[in-house]
Amino acid sequence: MLFGIATKKDDDWWIGVTNPDTPHLSKYESLMFQGNGYLGIRGSLEEHYLNEKRDMFILGTFDKFKKEATELPNLPDIVNIEITVNGKSLSLNHGETTNYQRGLNLKNGEIIRAFDWKKGPDKLHFEFRRFVSMANCHLFVSEVKITPISDTVRLQIKSGIDGQQTNGGTQHFIEGNKRLFNARFVQMQTQTQNSLVKFALTEYHRLFLNETELTLNPRLQIERRQVFANYSIDVEKDQCLTFVKYANVFCSSDKDLKDNVSEDCLHQLEHVGRETYQKLLANSTKAWAEKIWNNSCVEISSHNNKPQIAVNYAQYQLVANVPCDYSKNIGAKGMTGEGYKGHAFWDTEIFMMPFFRLNIPSYAHNLLIYRYLNLIGAQKKAHQGGYKGAQYPWEAAMPEDAESAPLWGSADIITGEPMKILSGSTEIHVTSDVAFGVYQYIKNTGDYAFAKRMGYEIILQCAQFWASRVTWNSVKNSFEILDVIGPDEYKEHADNNAFTNYMAHWCMRKGAEVITDLRQNDLLTYNHLNKKFNLKQLVKELIEKASMMYLPEPNGDGIIPQDDNYLSYKKINVNKYRMSDSTSEIFKDFDLKQLDKIQVTKQADVLLLLLLFEGNFSKKIIKKNWDYYEPKTIHDSSLSFSTHAILANDIGLYGKAFDYFEKNCQIDLGTNMNSSVKGVHMAGLAGTWKIVIEGFGGVRLVKDGLQIQPHIPSTWKSLKYSFVWKGIKINVLVTHGCFSVVADGKIKFISHKHVYYAEPDEKILIETKV
Repeated sequence: MLFGIATKKDDDWWIGVTNPDTPHLSKYESLMFQGNGYLGIRGSLEEHYLNEKRDMFILGTFDKFKKEATELPNLPDIVNIEITVNGKSLSLNHGETTNYQRGLNLKNGEIIRAFDWKKGPDKLHFEFRRFVSMANCHLFVSEVKITPISDTVRLQIKSGIDGQQTNGGTQHFIEGNKRLFNARFVQMQTQTQNSLVKFALTEYHRLFLNETELTLNPRLQIERRQVFANYSIDVEKDQCLTFVKYANVFCSSDKDLKDNVSEDCLHQLEHVGRETYQKLLANSTKAWAEKIWNNSCVEISSHNNKPQIAVNYAQYQLVANVPCDYSKNIGAKGMTGEGYKGHAFWDTEIFMMPFFRLNIPSYAHNLLIYRYLNLIGAQKKAHQGGYKGAQYPWEAAMPEDAESAPLWGSADIITGEPMKILSGSTEIHVTSDVAFGVYQYIKNTGDYAFAKRMGYEIILQCAQFWASRVTWNSVKNSFEILDVIGPDEYKEHADNNAFTNYMAHWCMRKGAEVITDLRQNDLLTYNHLNKKFNLKQLVKELIEKASMMYLPEPNGDGIIPQDDNYLSYKKINVNKYRMSDSTSEIFKDFDLKQLDKIQVTKQADVLLLLLLFEGNFSKKIIKKNWDYYEPKTIHDSSLSFSTHAILANDIGLYGKAFDYFEKNCQIDLGTNMNSSVKGVHMAGLAGTWKIVIEGFGGVRLVKDGLQIQPHIPSTWKSLKYSFVWKGIKINVLVTHGCFSVVADGKIKFISHKHVYYAEPDEKILIETKV
């Protein structure tokens, strides 16, 4: 068992279940998500069940209704296949199911399900396979093999396009055209209610009896927002009926659209439908290998393969959800469910971006182009608040939108009224987080062409916002930032949140450095940006305000105050909330107004600050703050465990580090069947990779460049991994006594304050403390 999910023995690339467990379908649907950065489909079963949640999304096709938040619309379902055996509908809740196995192949995203089913005198063997193609972003293919074991049966198969799906009850699509082309191709055309994005979904079916293809024209069935093809055939004992479904989706915002959604959809399927399931799967498998597996090595030799499966799963989900073009971002739950409505947060730059910039820099580049396009909305938001520059939205959807965060949340336990969500207006550290991600990408890749075209402008727009957002305190004789929400979202009206202040200070200082450097070394870019900013005035303002910025310093006990008042609040025992299997348990006892005055922290806040700016603080200060804040943090966010794991490893708390690593792996893959039902936690999955590579593997981007300083858990024998630094691939092998570094180009790196230089293919061997 991998946490709560069964795996094939000794298979590092498989997660699955060995019993139907239909009451918990929503969890498995999220975990067995299939996607390619354009099209995303939850792992719902082909036949229908009460607890299912069928979701299919095309990234970036947002829609909204008045007084509701923008969200990715749930497309018509193309997965459905209803099978009837001698008049009895296939259902795992009825009859007798044996030899059940269902799993997801992480190498290529194929879901395989096999079982024997007996109802009355009829017994049959079923095998379902399906995949979303990584080689063709529009394509979904499934195959069903049905073999009667007991006697001849009459099989009826119903498959089609079901547009009666909703987003939690909201129907985003109008009733569209439904028809059959050339007596073989079933198509539905529709569009979103408000954003008016047009879609076409087309299906084509092939049937084989043993190896012989059958010529069966479907009987078309049209209902409201539904169109199905029906087939009926007698199959003898031990004969195998194979049903293959080819389906694709096009939308009017596609960059590769040639004619229109209907014709493009149809023409592609006419071509694709000639290929076999196996050939199309092979094409997709090859694309998966080329995109990630051939280039990213993470191999863990341990007492069991749980860590290996967890990191493989994390990489699979990140690649399946990363946008395949530059006009989109990754939602907090990707496309794996309706949670967070497909919106992107600071999760992208702070938690997910490191994976992409160190493995597939081109995807990190695309994600940052989205943020450049998002300057339209960010400038709009800053202007609405009376500020200059660009204030990035807390929740980002369409690039031109100023803010996509909902205004109201769940009910207050005291008043019974909906709680107003303030994140969209006061959780403003995201603006620094975006600039931080831009800077780290530039330093990691050396992509100064991007910096000159887009990156520097993003940093300057963010810096200009902060210069207009800070306020002067004549008593402290410094600039400060009032009334914000920091990473600890239980403090809704914090003054001088340490994380926010330090990030804003960094952003203003970095903006001033960019202007100074360009004026001295790149007048062409300087003059270009000077047309958008008064750089002479801006650099003066940034230097002045950064130099006079209030940065909470460690007090007499070495503790950095999380904000002006946190250390004065009352303390409570938070152990029962830390130990709970579910999040938000604390809201059963307190509302947000009460939490605002208690020393309890939702997720890493000061500790995240210490990790991002590790060079600014001594190990002694980091340890003192760990001892203070770690017991008060209840980890009600999937972002929290990874920071704690990496920081614990840094300060020598190796047992704690591994405990937090395991907790992070269990966020989605754990035994809690109520987690992940609305989608997996993308930043948590990125956190798994971060702990392995940045924590145990010791890879950091520090002031002086690249640092490699590993320390692996005691239960691991070795860790082998690779990453890309300024276009050079670097391979690292770590054991308990030493580690080696080999690169395919010249590199310089730091380890324990020593600087190492390596020629191409030269092996550098460094002994480490055990």
